[in-house]
Amino acid sequence: MATFNVVLGGAAGQGVNTTEEMLTKVLKQSGFHIFATKEYMSRVRGGINTTTIRISSEPLRSYSETIDILVPFTSGVINWCRERISESTVILGEENFRDEAGDDITFIPVNAEKMAKELGNKLFINTILSGLLCSLFKADKKILTKLVQTKFEDKGENLSQENSDAALEGYKEGEKICKEYNLAFDVDQDASVGETIVLNGAEAVSLGALNGGCNFVSFYPMSPATTVAVDLVNMAEEMEIIVEQFEDEIAAVNASIGAWFGGGRGFVTTSGGGFALMCEGMSLAGMAEIPLVIHLAQRPGPATGLPTRTAQGDLNLALYAGHGDFPRILFAPSNISEAYSLTTQSFDLADKYQIPVIILTDEYLVDTYYNVDRPNVSEKINHHIVEMDKKYKRYVLSESGISPRGVPGYGDGILIANGNEHDEYGDTTEEAGLTVVMQDKRMKKLDILKKETLQPRFCGNENYYVLLISWGSTFDTVKNIVERYNHKKLAMLHFSQIYPLADISAYLKRAETVIAVEQNMTGQFAELIQKELCFKIDKRILKYDGRQISEEFLEKELSEKGVL
Repeated sequence: MATFNVVLGGAAGQGVNTTEEMLTKVLKQSGFHIFATKEYMSRVRGGINTTTIRISSEPLRSYSETIDILVPFTSGVINWCRERISESTVILGEENFRDEAGDDITFIPVNAEKMAKELGNKLFINTILSGLLCSLFKADKKILTKLVQTKFEDKGENLSQENSDAALEGYKEGEKICKEYNLAFDVDQDASVGETIVLNGAEAVSLGALNGGCNFVSFYPMSPATTVAVDLVNMAEEMEIIVEQFEDEIAAVNASIGAWFGGGRGFVTTSGGGFALMCEGMSLAGMAEIPLVIHLAQRPGPATGLPTRTAQGDLNLALYAGHGDFPRILFAPSNISEAYSLTTQSFDLADKYQIPVIILTDEYLVDTYYNVDRPNVSEKINHHIVEMDKKYKRYVLSESGISPRGVPGYGDGILIANGNEHDEYGDTTEEAGLTVVMQDKRMKKLDILKKETLQPRFCGNENYYVLLISWGSTFDTVKNIVERYNHKKLAMLHFSQIYPLADISAYLKRAETVIAVEQNMTGQFAELIQKELCFKIDKRILKYDGRQISEEFLEKELSEKGVL
């Protein structure tokens, strides 16, 4: 499989995102598989942000640090990416970046700024570079010009045509460079790409929520979760849903609880610091047995930490959030397709079992995008709501622990939801025996949830010696390494449901070596496995610098541990 990594780097406000958008759209429509992810600083302007775009002949979902083509938009980018640059890297940039590149790297001058001025507008630089990069992969010129014209059509016919001309000039310049420097970036096209759509993780979560019947969204802005809220705001009118920014996260979670209580399907999107403020609301949902669905997009902490970077450090926060004991479900989607499907499933499970369901993503998953098959759309939403009769008891004791859930005004019964301990009707009680019975009733749900737990995915050599344990967004990178080194008796178990935890004791006992792969400092998932399954995972590969685990990082760590 042919694959190339293109990295665009520049300061916020320089138009890196514009070039990225045009390039990836043209490449996808030309029949190439694309995968893109970014790293950016927490500032509105300045700093250095980079986008990595992988172009391949087959679907590719893992993150690689390798740079085949680097396009710096400003000084400092080359040094910022120095550790990712190799002898085979080609740098395409303005002449004044040559000294920063050094003599041991292939540097090809691209006078995009001069070309833009000659074409009459310095803002054409991004369009020129988009056309130039498209030419390196022999993307369809007609698709390029049509896309550019469409993008700028709201700016007027003249500017739209001028940008289209600029893109073609960039395309010609790219062809000239390839011929002069004998460059070839050959990637086979795949006709099936045309049937796919491009989604990022945030869009997948948003669409998954809508597919699950979400009709009320409450949030307070906090990166990287805000992107989900913005997506839903943009779809609110068309989808006839309510999206509301509240004064803080406490109000947001309580508003969602209120929406569920009234018969709606609420959704909260937040990040670690915001979720911390929602813990009391979590307990309220647990006691009152009101469904709750929260999207928790992780970023490095403690406190503000690295607000625009990625991590898997909020597992313990989600697992133990709230005072007292009550059941919950924790999902951690492994990719964009699961971000959609598991978010959809979360609404049904929250409704069915009257519990909080937390969807753990991270900045990497939220901001990464690639082409995927069109997701299935639910034809029917199952609402687990009953019509109340005059004898209705909201918290009637049952063998399963699940009591029929009514909503105000639906039937003749009286509905009481109570954050205090209560009897079967919902009236407050402090009677010792009833208190125990009610707590036992709520926790009975956990027994059912354990039977329905999503099983982890096994990949690799069936006769493995080494077993890697991973969860969440690391799936495709770990899988790629496992498949590459299948002959090393390497395998993996990957979890997309973190709690309740599936029993993997049989897998663990078969392995000579078990290694946990996580993006936090302490190995939080490994600790959960030890707590739940009494199996201690001593060897761990942990990355907690705010950057996603890459193929190169994992390969190096496994080599140092004597696995490869």
